[in-house]
Amino acid sequence: MTRLAGKVALVTGGARGIGRAICQAYVREGAKVAVADLLASEAEDCAAALGEAGMVVAMDVTDPLSIAAGVGAIEAAWGGIDILVNNAGVFNMASIDRVTPDDFHRQFDVNVGGTLFAIQAVVPGMKARGGGAIINFSSQAGRRGEPNISIYCASKAAVISVTQSLALELAGDNIRVNAIAPGVIDTPMWEVVDGLFAEYENKPRGQKKREVGEAVPLGHMGTPDEVADPCVFLASDDARYITAQCLNVDGGNWMS
Repeated sequence: MTRLAGKVALVTGGARGIGRAICQAYVREGAKVAVADLLASEAEDCAAALGEAGMVVAMDVTDPLSIAAGVGAIEAAWGGIDILVNNAGVFNMASIDRVTPDDFHRQFDVNVGGTLFAIQAVVPGMKARGGGAIINFSSQAGRRGEPNISIYCASKAAVISVTQSLALELAGDNIRVNAIAPGVIDTPMWEVVDGLFAEYENKPRGQKKREVGEAVPLGHMGTPDEVADPCVFLASDDARYITAQCLNVDGGNWMS
């Protein structure tokens, strides 16, 4: 399968979980992939497993200068970027009496600012190449409010808004901008999430994870590969007439 043959992709948060699965899927489809992550050793491991089709770029998505440097390194090595996947993200829980300015800024700086400024960095090159595909990561939490997760929900709702606005702004340049809203996906991040729910809901570790999996209409948590495959579709010419959309990949948790 070579739906992405000859394409160059940048995947932020690509070292593990969903990001790693996307990197692997893109290479299987013929793309070269730059793995961007603050987890340096895991990013190196991911890129090494991709062989000559993989490279690592050091990138802090909260720093526009770091993003620009990483994008420049990819363009110097491979000539340009055709696909951007804004997968890097952070999660935290806090009841309203425990919300702090630092936590607010951290989640918005990574989840929203990281998305916006990565797009800003790749757009000039995409325009020069005649177009491109951008996939942003929202969440089912961006579709609805949830108790004790007000900042995260708001940040992921903002990702959907950014996606819609920039899709319209960049449509004339043949740059498609879409989003994916995953549901509960079994990744290393869920161990952190489960621990936070254990604290806030007074449950034994593992119980919340089991409960949310059983509550999914399809009956189980998703896997990273089940998110990576739609991400291939949105980056490919199969989705050439799709832009400004947010695709729910959640086993039926949210209907739209």
